[in-house]
Amino acid sequence: MTKFLLSVHVLAAILAIGPITVAASMFPRYVRSPAADGDGSDHARTAALLHRVCRGYTVVGIAVPVFGVATGAQLGVLTDAWLLTSVVLTAAAAALLLLAILPGQQRLLVQPAGAAPGADAGVAETARSAAARLAMVTGTFNLLWAVVVVLMIVRPGSTTGA
Repeated sequence: MTKFLLSVHVLAAILAIGPITVAASMFPRYVRSPAADGDGSDHARTAALLHRVCRGYTVVGIAVPVFGVATGAQLGVLTDAWLLTSVVLTAAAAALLLLAILPGQQRLLVQPAGAAPGADAGVAETARSAAARLAMVTGTFNLLWAVVVVLMIVRPGSTTGA
């Protein structure tokens, strides 16, 4: 049973968290820069698609901690420091996604950073700043997941020789 739980946990992480990190990282670029045709419609559609990818995979991503806790319980490591640290970092990443990244993307889709033709230059600059802040938050989200992955591989104090 442990191998099944671990397999589902790892697959869910790859198939759910991977697309979120990529789509969230690409989003600010498409919401910031105008399209080659000048009206920004292609980039706006791409940004909207990337936001939908992030939202959709967020729902699927719930499987990652669920199967992770189940695997940890099966292995008897729920109280190990490396796992508790991973849980805290996962919760922080989830909070960033739910409280900053997804709402930030939604706000920028309503008022894109490229700003509509004839829009106030101040509004466009504010939107570009919001896109830059979103890019930084997304980078932090990705870094948190990278640390969790390293902790899952290295497992300090593990008796498996890793």
